[in-house]
Amino acid sequence: MTFHQAALVPALLCLFAVNSIAQTPPTAAPPAVPADLSPLYVVTYVEARPTARDEAAALLKSYRDASRTAAGNMRSVVVRSVGRPGQFVVAAAWKDKAAWDAHMAAAGTKEFREKLNALRNAPADDRFHNALSVGPMEIASGSVYGVTHVDVIPPQKDNAIVALKVLGEANRAAAGNVRFEIVQQTNRPNHFTVFEIWRSREAFDANGMSAHQREFRDKLAGMAGALYDERLYEILN
Repeated sequence: MTFHQAALVPALLCLFAVNSIAQTPPTAAPPAVPADLSPLYVVTYVEARPTARDEAAALLKSYRDASRTAAGNMRSVVVRSVGRPGQFVVAAAWKDKAAWDAHMAAAGTKEFREKLNALRNAPADDRFHNALSVGPMEIASGSVYGVTHVDVIPPQKDNAIVALKVLGEANRAAAGNVRFEIVQQTNRPNHFTVFEIWRSREAFDANGMSAHQREFRDKLAGMAGALYDERLYEILN
């Protein structure tokens, strides 16, 4: 084999590999929301312009009230960031995907989204979840609301599920807890949302120093794919 022939072999092998990949049919991505999932937990993050935050709050309250009367709605709660009052979270539950789709197709919802879009700093971010460790569905109230995004690396997903379920049981039994709910994203099952309600800030802080909470955070440190994004909110009445 000549020098030029030897140099040509790696290039031909590379071309063959690229061509093989190109001819391999792509794997279909799983649906963002399985049709048979019930209930469907939807967490929507909203960020309004600072100058439009009160207008956005009024609009979100109107949307919340309308959602509660919609067919298939099981819960709709809106909370507002304590530190950044232009940031909101809508925590809702729907009977299934069909109920959510019908709600989104309704004229009132479309009008709401158009009005919200005019007030926004960023697009509304809808995240869809299945139940992982949850309590009763009914609406409850307290003084402190927490919403936490938990992201673990994919190989640690199952270990994270075990740790989160243990945490959920411990926190629902903790003094001062009203609700502690953990749901799992349908399209990224290594991502989770924690929605919690506490009777007071003192109860929330005391739980943060508890043995079960510290043990969970120690375990999470070896699994996390991003920062533990815990944020505090107040109910939007």
